[in-house]
Amino acid sequence: MNETLLPALMGLGTGLALIVAIGAQNAYLLRLGIDGRPTTVLAVVLLCAVSDALLITAGVAGVGGLLEALPTAMVVVRLLGAGFLVVYGLLAAHRALRPGRAQALVPAENDPGAEGVPGADRESVPVGSGGALATRPAEARGRTGLKAAVLTAFALTWLNPHVYLDTVLFLGSVANQQAGEARWWWAGGAVAGSFLWFFSLGFGARLLRPVFARPGAWRVLDGAIAVIMLTLGVRLALGF
Repeated sequence: MNETLLPALMGLGTGLALIVAIGAQNAYLLRLGIDGRPTTVLAVVLLCAVSDALLITAGVAGVGGLLEALPTAMVVVRLLGAGFLVVYGLLAAHRALRPGRAQALVPAENDPGAEGVPGADRESVPVGSGGALATRPAEARGRTGLKAAVLTAFALTWLNPHVYLDTVLFLGSVANQQAGEARWWWAGGAVAGSFLWFFSLGFGARLLRPVFARPGAWRVLDGAIAVIMLTLGVRLALGF
C-alpha cells in the first residue's frame, strides 16, 4: 500500500505547493467565483482542472522533451500570453478606476438571484421618481457570460508558458523519478491536488460575497488583479 499511497500523497503535496499561488489564472477564478453563476464557475473550474490533468499526464508521458526541442513555439506562446495578460490587466485597471454600478450588485446567499430560483437572472432596479421597480437581465449587470468566461480561462491557462515549464517539465520530471508504476500514482495525486484547489477556490470564493456587496471592495480586487496581470504580462514580454 505504501508503494501507491505514498507517491500519491507526495504528488498531491507537490501539486498543491506549485498551484496555490497568486497568479493570473487564480486571480481570474477568484473574481469569477465571487460574482459568477454556479454553472459558469463549474465550467471554468473543470476547464482549469482538466487542463492541469492533461498537462501533468503529458509531462509524465515524456512530452517535456518535445517542448524543449521547440523553443520557437514557446516564444510564440510567451508573446501571445503576454499580450493577453496586458490587455486583461488594462481592463481590470479600468474597472478599478472607473467602476460601474454593477460592481455593487453582488447578491447575498439568500437572495433570489441564486441560480435555479425564479428571478435568478434578473435584478430589481428603481425606475423614475416614484420608486417603482423594474428588472433587467444579469448580463446587463456586467456578469461574465459562460462563453466569455470559458474563453478567458482557456487563454489564461494555455497561453501561459509557465504552465508548460512548471506543470509539464517540472512535475513531469519529478513524477518520473518514481520507480515503475509509482510515477502514475504520483501523477494521480498531483491531478487530485489540482481538482481540490480549483473547486475550493471557485466555489469557496462565494463566501466572500458579503464583503463584495460594497463597490469599494470590487475596486480593490480589480486593482490587485490589474497589478498581477500587468506585472506578469510585462515579465513574459521581457522573457523573465
